[in-house]
Amino acid sequence: MSAKTIACLLLGLAAASALAAEFETERARVRVVEVAAGLEHPWGLAFLPDGRMLVTERPGRLRILGSDGSLSAPVAGLPAVHAIGQGGLLDVAADPDFSANRFIYLSYAERRGGETNGTTVARARLADDALTGLEVIFRQQPAVESPAHFGGRLVFARDGRLFLTLGERSARHFIDRAQSLEDHFGKVVRIERDGRVPADNPFAGRADARPEIWSLGHRNPQGAALHPDTGELWSSEHGPRGGDELNVVRAGRNYGWPVITYGVAYSGDPIGIGTHHQGMEQPVYQWTPSIGTSGLAFYTAERIPGWKGSAFVGGLVGRQLARLELDGERVLRVEELFTGLRERIRDVRQGPDGLLYLLTDSPQGRLLRVEPAANVEGEG
Repeated sequence: MSAKTIACLLLGLAAASALAAEFETERARVRVVEVAAGLEHPWGLAFLPDGRMLVTERPGRLRILGSDGSLSAPVAGLPAVHAIGQGGLLDVAADPDFSANRFIYLSYAERRGGETNGTTVARARLADDALTGLEVIFRQQPAVESPAHFGGRLVFARDGRLFLTLGERSARHFIDRAQSLEDHFGKVVRIERDGRVPADNPFAGRADARPEIWSLGHRNPQGAALHPDTGELWSSEHGPRGGDELNVVRAGRNYGWPVITYGVAYSGDPIGIGTHHQGMEQPVYQWTPSIGTSGLAFYTAERIPGWKGSAFVGGLVGRQLARLELDGERVLRVEELFTGLRERIRDVRQGPDGLLYLLTDSPQGRLLRVEPAANVEGEG
């Protein structure tokens, strides 16, 4: 199916919209349109080559959004999901060769022994409305008892390898393990599509390190995307009380948590030794107070020309979409968008039609599309 056809199908979703609100922003006048509603804590969004979309719901459901705006019944064949606290069914990603192999990838909280759990990634083939041949390709180790900080964002690199962000699981007695190479807490990992470890991973071959580790010292990164020019992985990461971060995630680098941070504990007590330390990376940008960063996308399309080149980060506690004007790795300006909607923004994606798509986090979550307010639709 051609890109033009896909764009026309996605534009056609506006017909059944229950919301269409216009906003004047610094660089563009835009309209926010409701594409789908009634989603229970939607978490991840992926586009399929035929114009359909996959949406995860945190309690453990995967839905297919058709080109007519209809939501499918839950897809059958999903793994057992441990829906506890912040955990459940998290992200979804389509294989770069989906048209040929039909693979999709899911990250989710998995119950292990007793009350322990951890972030897991599985892949399976999507056949009509069911998954077949499900196989687990990664398990965060070790499993622990915690309802929080699962991370879970999936991103395919240009070389076809798969990045996964992992939280440090929150509890005070093991957040220091974000600095340890012997487990997966507070890490970004990089694996092959079948779960094997790439030979050029920065810690592969070391007896004192988990070979999947790409970077360390993260708190709870829930947004990730490839920079469109460099192809490098960027991530947005939850701070504690203050200190949400936007980072360029490079091989073998240490991002500091919990040794350095711009935030403080929820009690108000200091954390670590300050904001800087030799051998630890500084964020590209940090939010204090926190906006609750989740979801990250770079806008590269022409549909909203004033936004081209900006990065977009969802805000949960801040109930906003943040637009960041960039000059390389410098943030020139940050604009808060859509605060009037009062929506917790969980995920942000650029669609194949050149528009932005947002998932809102609530028991009655929605999929929203952001388009030019003066949109003139051509022939489909």
